[in-house]
Amino acid sequence: MDSSAEQPLPEQVPSEPVAERMARMRKLWQWLAIIIVSALFAGALELAALPAALLIGPMLAAIVAGTNGATVRVPRVLFAAAQAIVGCLVAASISADIFRVFYAEWPLFLGVVVATVTASSLLGWLISRWRILPGTTAVWGSSPGAATAMVLMAGAFGADQRLVAFMQYLRVIFVSMTAALVAKFWVDTSGVEMPTIIWFPPIEPLVLAATIGIALVGGLFGKLIKLPSPFFLGTFIFGTAIHLGLGVEMQLPPWLLAVSYAMVGWSIGLNFTRPILRHATRALPQIIASIVALIAFCCGLAFMISHLLGIDPLTAYLATSPGGMDSVAIIAAAAHNVDISFVMALQSARFLIVLLAGPSVARLVARSLKD
Repeated sequence: MDSSAEQPLPEQVPSEPVAERMARMRKLWQWLAIIIVSALFAGALELAALPAALLIGPMLAAIVAGTNGATVRVPRVLFAAAQAIVGCLVAASISADIFRVFYAEWPLFLGVVVATVTASSLLGWLISRWRILPGTTAVWGSSPGAATAMVLMAGAFGADQRLVAFMQYLRVIFVSMTAALVAKFWVDTSGVEMPTIIWFPPIEPLVLAATIGIALVGGLFGKLIKLPSPFFLGTFIFGTAIHLGLGVEMQLPPWLLAVSYAMVGWSIGLNFTRPILRHATRALPQIIASIVALIAFCCGLAFMISHLLGIDPLTAYLATSPGGMDSVAIIAAAAHNVDISFVMALQSARFLIVLLAGPSVARLVARSLKD
């Protein structure tokens, strides 16, 4: 009886020997492996000066773990807290100055933003219509700017968060690399140094307490009024109102942001499976084509703005670049003839409009796909 009972084992073990590798490890060792690999990936991306390294590194490490049978998951309370911190970060980045610049140029800003959102939505609709990616996933993945926000919100609207993240961060990398090429050929950025990151700055107790309070109240507010992605959107809305309305400052130390980004990256990456990864890889040529098409469209908008309105070409290009705000800000700061207030105002305006209009656009596309 013993021999017959053991016969199925040789058939089960070889079926997916690699995929089960991490499943046989204790959870503590799984987490230790994920943390170490996350640090290595994030460090390599930072050295390569690629954007969103602190989020993409952990996400890649979690994808490796998830496709090798990892059974650990980020606790919901930690994922919710990470979303709230990202909401605080977005709220704190909104400056009252952008509204002044937007008011002065609102027809131009609105036209450029609507054209960019329409083009990205059309690309997403085509990818969905051609069954390259399921449902509204491609629409969320194609949204220009607000990459982390789109990933956090996509899951609440039924899109595949993993594939949305794949599309968004791939576009961020492409756009930033394009901006880097612009910097190399058009702008001398040799004198501009990246600011040194002080991982553990002095803590201002009252400001940090206010930040934590905004995260807590904003998350509860989002849950109370049943917002999609309540911890992110609730904190963003409440934090923006408090920041702009009452002038309340927020302190977000780099170590806290790094932990929050890691939580988001791990939450997404650990849900990847081998079939999902294969599907994403098969769709890679079409996804890259859509990214290149969006970048080309935005370049066309920049050309039109430059010639019709007399804005210098580099300012127009940087203002319409679909994402990569960090890279755009560095190049704009290095160029003497660039109107940096115009560039950042248009980038911020698009960020806000995409954030607010994203759900409505996704619903509209979802209805059109059902017809």
